[in-house]
Amino acid sequence: MKIHILPFTIRKRFALRISRGTTAFTENIWVKIEHEGIEGWGEASPFSTGGTCQTTATILAALKQIAPVLEKFHPCERQQIEQLLTESRNNFPSAARAAIDTALHDWLGKKVGLPLWQMWGLNRSRITPTSLTVGINTPEGARKRVRDWAQVTDVQFLKVKLGSPDGIEADCAMMEAVIAEAPANTKFSVDANGGWNLEDAAMMCQWLGERGIVYVEQPLPPGEEEYLPALKARSPVPIFVDESCFTSHDIPYLAERVSGVNIKLMKAGGLSEVTRIIHTARACGLSVMFGCYSDSSLANTAMAQLAPLADYLDLDSHLNLLDDPFTGATLENGCLLPNDLPGLGVIKN
Repeated sequence: MKIHILPFTIRKRFALRISRGTTAFTENIWVKIEHEGIEGWGEASPFSTGGTCQTTATILAALKQIAPVLEKFHPCERQQIEQLLTESRNNFPSAARAAIDTALHDWLGKKVGLPLWQMWGLNRSRITPTSLTVGINTPEGARKRVRDWAQVTDVQFLKVKLGSPDGIEADCAMMEAVIAEAPANTKFSVDANGGWNLEDAAMMCQWLGERGIVYVEQPLPPGEEEYLPALKARSPVPIFVDESCFTSHDIPYLAERVSGVNIKLMKAGGLSEVTRIIHTARACGLSVMFGCYSDSSLANTAMAQLAPLADYLDLDSHLNLLDDPFTGATLENGCLLPNDLPGLGVIKN
């Protein structure tokens, strides 16, 4: 099989600010695997979790290095390919693995002429509405962001980024503004991206619980998982983790500490591992949500194929792009639904 590696730049309509910084654009990588006249597509996007940083340069270098090695394989040999990538001496970036694994799945779906969700026997009617993200901002700026989202789609679920460097007073003021501006019956979650210490997190969880917040994501920095049991015991709101959970290997340790995990394609390293995380989390009694980084429609459509298995979705990054190169899953009544085209069902714009 032949592998083509094509970097592309995407720009956000509205820059996203979280506790660790602000992102206005990223350079992502389009991976195409060609065999028997069929192309399978995947995407790698850079990300940082505070402790882990995968840049476009490191991902691109890894892909270029491994591409000649993979040419001897058939696209159906996913198990052998995955083993090769996970055992790489150079600690092969998970985002690069995600692009390759996704492209292999896309190739197979196109080969047999079926969308992935149908190959897996999933029910699209079980897909829940995706949340729409409001980044850290002033109260008025947050209000405007809610209004901006209302111009794009029906606002049903808002994910609000807190953990402001200005402290929890600023977080409370912004959250109140978002609640006041949002349409009636809107649901809310909060993502602190590790921006609180234990005491602030406990106070904020109590305060957010009084306002009916559905769940709080990554309240503590990665590396402070030992404090999660104490926070869980004090919090009236379910606690989810993102930066603290990469693969299925992390689940058993987290199982008694949190209520759920945020699964992301780039962290997991592909749809194969995403599936393992889902089933491991379920076996441990945890809820599951899907998230994204600065991903285009290509990566978010890949995750939408498995969306019937998720309790919550946060697959909105492509909705905030000025120049998304791809079209795939479509937004219907707030739900990101994969189509009936084979494989991922993604086309180039």
